[in-house]
Amino acid sequence: MNITISIMMDLWNTLCEMAPYLMLGFLIAGFLSVLVSPETIEKHLGGHGLWPVFKASLVGVPLPLCSCGVIPVAASLRHHGSSRGATTAFLISTPQTGVDSIAVTYGLLGPVFAIFRPAAAFISGLIGGWIVEALDNKTDGNAGTHTCEDECCAHSHKRNAFWRALHYSFVALPRDIAKPLLLGLVIAGIIGALVPAEFFSNKIESHLAQMLVMMAFGIPLYVCATASVPIAAAMMLKGISPGAALVFLMTGPATNAATIATIWKTMGKRTAAIYLAVVAGTALASGLLLDGMFAASTVSAAHCVHESVPGLFKSASAVAVLLMLAFSIFVPAGKHITPRHDIETP
Repeated sequence: MNITISIMMDLWNTLCEMAPYLMLGFLIAGFLSVLVSPETIEKHLGGHGLWPVFKASLVGVPLPLCSCGVIPVAASLRHHGSSRGATTAFLISTPQTGVDSIAVTYGLLGPVFAIFRPAAAFISGLIGGWIVEALDNKTDGNAGTHTCEDECCAHSHKRNAFWRALHYSFVALPRDIAKPLLLGLVIAGIIGALVPAEFFSNKIESHLAQMLVMMAFGIPLYVCATASVPIAAAMMLKGISPGAALVFLMTGPATNAATIATIWKTMGKRTAAIYLAVVAGTALASGLLLDGMFAASTVSAAHCVHESVPGLFKSASAVAVLLMLAFSIFVPAGKHITPRHDIETP
């Protein structure tokens, strides 16, 4: 009973810290979903060369595409003439982060992580796309005509833009991430309650070894970008380095068995191998760089900003998030709400 209470307290505390930023991220994502349609993405990211790769990687960082959107939009890019390089860049950068996960990262891990994480996602997409473009610039083959007709992709105009933005913010997007987010919070609570302080730093002293362990944990695991943040925060409190936490934040959302299988099938085994190698390599390089930055500066890796948020507002936001997640899980989707499956898995 004491262990259960400890887990629930850790879960609640983590939720309180991330909830205000999660609500803000939801709201921004909702309006982006209206302003940036898959059709717009196709228009600007199609074609060959390095410039489309750059744009594909950059656009993928904040883009609020749900699970039904990432693969179909990438497939549509290929079908409409986009190169494998631009499509790969889009697939690498998009699932690693988004406006909601950036906001949660700011709340739980601080401003350094909130800046470094999307920058690493952009660079990894850029590198992967450029390598694929350089090694495989053939125009034959495509990812098929898999289209997304769910509300998050189709952008139905039956309702006004403001309502569609709010619906995506507080109904569709929470429905996407409800189960993985709750699972991430539970895992963070278990780590916080059961794992001794400084456990990882005592057992695995080398930061590089910690990164390799987190990579081995993150690559096969499915975890969405937002749900990965509380897990990483809990692991940092137990002794892993900031760089090792970043490795998990990059590899967890970007890679899993389904992701690799889909890329293998749609764009070939060489592209799939490059995808996996680039995510792993850039994650390690980014982790080493981040650890070096913290070691060379006086900024604490544990510095967070949630002290500036009033406690009552944090609690109210946490209650609101729980109500939204409960609604998403227990209330069946209505006529105009299509159930989701996973999120941010390319």
